[in-house]
Amino acid sequence: MSSQPTAYLAEVADVSDVRDFWRLLKPNVMTLVLYSAAVGLVLAPGGMHPVMALVALLCIAVAAGAAAAINNSYDADIDLIMPRTQRRPTAAGRIAPADALAFGVILALLSIMVMGLAVNWVAALLLALTIGFYVFVYTMWLKRRTPQNIVIGGAAGALPPMVGWAAATGEVGWPSIVMFLIIFFWTPPHFWALALFRTEDYARAGVPMLPVVAGAEATRRHVLGYSVLLVVVSLLPTLLGQAGLLYGLAALVLGGNFVRHAWQLWQDRTQRTANRTFRFSIVYLFALFGAMVVDHMVTGPLAAWMAGLGWSGGLPW
Repeated sequence: MSSQPTAYLAEVADVSDVRDFWRLLKPNVMTLVLYSAAVGLVLAPGGMHPVMALVALLCIAVAAGAAAAINNSYDADIDLIMPRTQRRPTAAGRIAPADALAFGVILALLSIMVMGLAVNWVAALLLALTIGFYVFVYTMWLKRRTPQNIVIGGAAGALPPMVGWAAATGEVGWPSIVMFLIIFFWTPPHFWALALFRTEDYARAGVPMLPVVAGAEATRRHVLGYSVLLVVVSLLPTLLGQAGLLYGLAALVLGGNFVRHAWQLWQDRTQRTANRTFRFSIVYLFALFGAMVVDHMVTGPLAAWMAGLGWSGGLPW
């Protein structure tokens, strides 16, 4: 690798402002993390005081930003090489990598301590595991070494619903584990679709994403295979009795569309289709978890109403 990126990063301009530190936290990624954690919190039994729920979600948001800041610090050299990431504050030289690292570590420790002291230590330990897995396992170990980086490393992004559930209950429940599995199997086709239309960037930076190592054909085959697996896993809440028919129908419709996009990607094999598949994958996860919440809000009160009428056999479905 050329010494130019290192030299460039060494000449950090004194032009950073609050907006740069905000960008350092990857707010787009934080949104998805916060959303999935909120769903885990809402679906958890027993409820939670709104103020404590807000504290828990704030801790999760800060933790996600902390992990992103540390990631930006560590990846500043390769971010400078890829056009998609060249404008990140550390890559562009507006924030020194060491400053980004210090900022991230402080935020990480703060989020874990506040979660433990204000909410509970089970949620705090899961939050620490999320940060640690993303930083040490994915960013520092897997990302530059294996094309399976996003498969194994995806566990970090799948943990937030479990953190939200634990914040409300003080334990890890099976429904939160199922939500973990859904995000875990969603992550590879989501990121591989992105990698298909950013292959040259990853190759230039020396990141062994699947299209770089195994080629586009193998990647499209993996996207299709994981999409089918995702549909099966997404039906588990209904099959296990954790969600009702409303969610099950939504999972089938959304999953069918995901597989359709993956099939089109296999047939069309253009960057435009890869981009479209990537974008739909984001809509898919938001909609699927939204369907869980809607199902919970409809099924629970309906079951209570029927019980009040003397019906003891549960809902008809």
